[in-house]
Amino acid sequence: MDDLRALFAQTAELAAGFYDSLDDRAVFPRATADELRAGLAGPLPEEPMPAPQVIDELAAAADPGLVAEPSGRYFGFVIGGAVPVSIAADWLTSTWDQNAGLYVGGPAASVVEEVAGAWLIELLGLPRHASFGFVTGAQTATFTALAAARHHVLKEAGWDVERDGLTGAPRIRVVVGEKRHGTVDRALRMLGLGAPTDVVGADSNGRMLSDELRLTDEPTIVCAQAGEVNTGAFDAFDAIADARDAAANAWLHVDGAFGLWANVSPSLRHLVEGVDRADSWAVDSHKWLNVPYDNAVAFTAHPESHSGAFSARAAYLVFDAQTRDQIDWNPEHSRRARGFTVYAAIRALGRSGIREIVERSCAHARSFAVGLTDLGAELLNDVDLNQVLFRFATDEDTARILRAVQEEGSSWMGGTVWDGRQAIRISVSNWQTSDEDVERTLAAYAGQLAAR
Repeated sequence: MDDLRALFAQTAELAAGFYDSLDDRAVFPRATADELRAGLAGPLPEEPMPAPQVIDELAAAADPGLVAEPSGRYFGFVIGGAVPVSIAADWLTSTWDQNAGLYVGGPAASVVEEVAGAWLIELLGLPRHASFGFVTGAQTATFTALAAARHHVLKEAGWDVERDGLTGAPRIRVVVGEKRHGTVDRALRMLGLGAPTDVVGADSNGRMLSDELRLTDEPTIVCAQAGEVNTGAFDAFDAIADARDAAANAWLHVDGAFGLWANVSPSLRHLVEGVDRADSWAVDSHKWLNVPYDNAVAFTAHPESHSGAFSARAAYLVFDAQTRDQIDWNPEHSRRARGFTVYAAIRALGRSGIREIVERSCAHARSFAVGLTDLGAELLNDVDLNQVLFRFATDEDTARILRAVQEEGSSWMGGTVWDGRQAIRISVSNWQTSDEDVERTLAAYAGQLAAR
């Protein structure tokens, strides 16, 4: 036991040291892949090695290749950090090593998901009767929600897809927006529904042009979004839900990976007006809730269709009708007990703390918009949330300035293509981002522009 405690103390010290280094280290690592291979690769070990030596050497070899994603100056993609209490809960999750597929694999894991799931429903303004399943990320949450949708619309059409498969099934029409996230298409492929052919145009911010939505009476799934990944724009949920209601057999899914968190803020809640009328939602916890990867949740307003798509029974499995078996709500069987980190983060932050992170992130995004415009950048979106999309005079200027800022190392954000031209995207999602982080990043841009 002394050896175990010493190993855990050693690991905690290494973890704290990494956090202590965030202010000074380059946000994106400078080590090459070959340099990392030289430190990490080697022949298959034949003999045991002392655990403390393994951990020390692993930390030393991996460190040059670590992205400082927990830093307040990481603005790439839409990636949050991890509030300390959620890291501590994640360590306990690994230590407890519960198999959270069935209640009997971890009663505490099952109950904590019940509690955390109900809290999330309340925070996000979803129907109180909604079902939920904890999964790896918004990709799997979208897959889970759309599997429930497939079950639902085909059942309404008189077809049992779980029993009979898709061969000979009624066609499902899938309607998406032009600026949807790529994970929607990937989920549809995995579900055997193919690429969407009904694509509705988008406005200059990426919002679906809901007045162009035309639904028929055939089985239909409509995919809307709360938070376009480049601009943060929100679709018109009431208008889309009205079209869904007028159809005979349609399901409305909302990709709300980060945008659904707007519902925690009274000042942002108007952006998601009508989102509670959808049939399913996908949201990431490892974005604005700032818990460690990987953690997301799929919700549906139709629990019977949700469980109908995923429930599995076998003679060796042990079930109790009075408890929650997570296997009924997601595509995994054996799985990590993801509810512990969400539970810890919500308890530690409370509604007000989560609201403060969201609102502060959006305020930083507005500061970026003002600062970049003052530097001569062209702002490409309405900065209603946490996304800032901009470019410089030419594609060559945009690419060169972005590359120079990335290489300078004090911050990192990625490039994208918007309306056929190069652009830069800043996403503010980390609980640690401060006014100083924004100023330091703007100074990096100012320095590169002055050096032209």
